[in-house]
Amino acid sequence: MNSATDTICARATAGGIGAIAVLRVSGPEALSLVSNCFSKPLTNVDSHTVHFGLLKAVDGSNIDEVLVTVFHHGKSFTGEESAEISCHGSPYVQQQILDTLQSLGCRMANPGEFTQRAFLNGKLDLSQAEAVADLIAAQSKKAHRIALNQLKGNLSSDLKILREELIAFASLIELELDFSEEDVEFADRTQLKELVSKVLVTVKRLSGSFALGNALKNGVPVAIVGAPNTGKSTLLNQLLGEDRAIVSDEAGTTRDVIEETLNIEGILFRLIDTAGIRETTQNIEAMGIERSQQKIKEASIVLCLADATDKVNLSQTQSWSNELTDTYPDKKIILLTNKSDLLQEDLNVGLVLSAKEGLGIDVLKAEMVKAVLGEMDLENDTIIANARHHEALIKTAEALEKANSGLNDGTTGDFIAMDIRQAMFHLGSITGDISTDDLLGSIFSKFCIGK
Repeated sequence: MNSATDTICARATAGGIGAIAVLRVSGPEALSLVSNCFSKPLTNVDSHTVHFGLLKAVDGSNIDEVLVTVFHHGKSFTGEESAEISCHGSPYVQQQILDTLQSLGCRMANPGEFTQRAFLNGKLDLSQAEAVADLIAAQSKKAHRIALNQLKGNLSSDLKILREELIAFASLIELELDFSEEDVEFADRTQLKELVSKVLVTVKRLSGSFALGNALKNGVPVAIVGAPNTGKSTLLNQLLGEDRAIVSDEAGTTRDVIEETLNIEGILFRLIDTAGIRETTQNIEAMGIERSQQKIKEASIVLCLADATDKVNLSQTQSWSNELTDTYPDKKIILLTNKSDLLQEDLNVGLVLSAKEGLGIDVLKAEMVKAVLGEMDLENDTIIANARHHEALIKTAEALEKANSGLNDGTTGDFIAMDIRQAMFHLGSITGDISTDDLLGSIFSKFCIGK
């Protein structure tokens, strides 16, 4: 049975062939175990020092020349005695070293076990530990920024202040319950209402940032829609800077959804070129149109493309764009008037561009970035990108709403205290001040082995 006191080992770098690989060892016997297969003792050397030597198999044969970095108890990522072995990146060499370590008493680490130990040893709180996984998975500058801010403790600091303020008043209410027969009031109800309202505003702001955070983390879905032959595929190709979609003068060329990713100013956009939406009797094309309608529902940004040379299409697309705005108020609907290079007169309908010639593309990209960020300052504002945190904040808000209602209705202190305790519980579950083994197991199982 695996124990938290076991000495564990794993690859810290990706599998496969590379110039070098890093193998991580952590636990109470880390340095003595590595010393047993290394050409020099490591148990008495200083922390954060690097040592060159030969690493040997159990039978005494040489495996590789390596560098071993030593970390003492309390001074490592995990908070435990640790060593990192930098070896040549041959998969065979890596496996030989891991086999040797296991034969000496190490066991292979479980997914996320290094980070889990960092959490259990107080090196990270739970939200910071989850940020490690997000940082590894980040595919854009903005996703990296959100994860890094969370790892630095920005979210933890915000939540700590909220919990401490609630705890201060909750303790006074609890004290009132101890003196219930004497009908005394230690907690000023006016101040408590102000506090609950203030905390509620902050919690809702954090919860409301999830849509942005999740989009930045996973990529912002952008649907390019319109009638056949309005230039949707040409626009996709122009945005990507390559011929990804087939372009043809024949209407209905795109019969299925095409998805590609594009990085603009550090934001990852998932561009979706949809089949042209029109009435059709062709089964295959009809299926493509149905999928297009579904992608509109899933998208955060919808680019409605109109043909500037076709007044009927322009009018219809403008009306359709307005309908989409009314139907989906949470989406950004951008009306694009394409093929402006074919016009003799100026047109002032939507964002005028020529996908073929590249005119107006930079303006469109700026509009897409603005649609995502709004007034948010990613450098300073705390953004929620974790679904578990979002759910906990929603439950916190619900508990605070009940407490607020109770205060307005003159509800007795024991019920108000219960609601505030619930709010503190859900806030604490984000940082790990309150956690269960099942929760921790679920979170860390999603990590890679070496982290």
